[in-house]
Amino acid sequence: MQIPILLCVLCLFLLTGCLSNKKLTVAAAGTLLEGVAKSAFQQSDLKLVREGIPAYLMLMDGMIESVPDNEQLLINAARTYSSFTSAFIEETDPEYAKLLYRRARDYALRSLEIRGFKNPAQSLFDDFKEDLKGCGRNDVPYLFWAGTSWGSWIKLNLDSMEAIAELPRVELMMKKVLELDEGFYYGGPHIFMGIWFASWPRDAGGDLKKAQKHFQRALEMGQGRFLMTYVYYANYYARQILDKDLFVSTLQKVLDTPADILPEVTLLNTVARKKAGDLLNRKEEIFE
Repeated sequence: MQIPILLCVLCLFLLTGCLSNKKLTVAAAGTLLEGVAKSAFQQSDLKLVREGIPAYLMLMDGMIESVPDNEQLLINAARTYSSFTSAFIEETDPEYAKLLYRRARDYALRSLEIRGFKNPAQSLFDDFKEDLKGCGRNDVPYLFWAGTSWGSWIKLNLDSMEAIAELPRVELMMKKVLELDEGFYYGGPHIFMGIWFASWPRDAGGDLKKAQKHFQRALEMGQGRFLMTYVYYANYYARQILDKDLFVSTLQKVLDTPADILPEVTLLNTVARKKAGDLLNRKEEIFE
């Protein structure tokens, strides 16, 4: 079933008067939404997903409005908003991307509050660290997607001192994820830290050697099948050290690998192949 059709079915399901218990309705629809998300991430048709996901996001917004204390629904919305924005919006419309990342961040932070954090964005820093100390492996998805969406939002708001002041919290969250489960989401926390250390000058905490180690570890964790890792490695590390050969060879690996080598992330691998092609087409401009 194509994504837009299934979304219409879900909308009818939510609006029907046959189920009067709102929480029961949303919980049941949430199960169906997980199927939609799984289907979307297995797609290779970028146009279909680009046009279909906004309706999915609006549906999730409505469900959260109805049941605002469902932590699983909140973190799934954060993940979808963040992934959609990174894949389709950030490069072409950064101003709009700010708004979408902000929504992803807010949803993720609300899920953390439900799990016991005390106002994670504004609490005293020592209180925030104490909340992190109490986290376990079951908290990893919440910490990871909160850190990812929060960090992405900050990256687009570097002209704001208030946003920059929040960076230490994001860094601590990802370090906690590394401690609890370094392989989560195909080495995602290592990808994050690789980008983190490659993006900042040395006097601001940047460290290209650490960045390289994190990227290489992420490639190991993803067994070379999560292709976005190669794209980030080329764009943030090889480009930073001005290594054109590494840049080209890393991106060529992406183009030489079928997107469905990891079926559950065919969509993101397809996006990675497109980004790799675009970067290779600009290699002379990048390394002029």
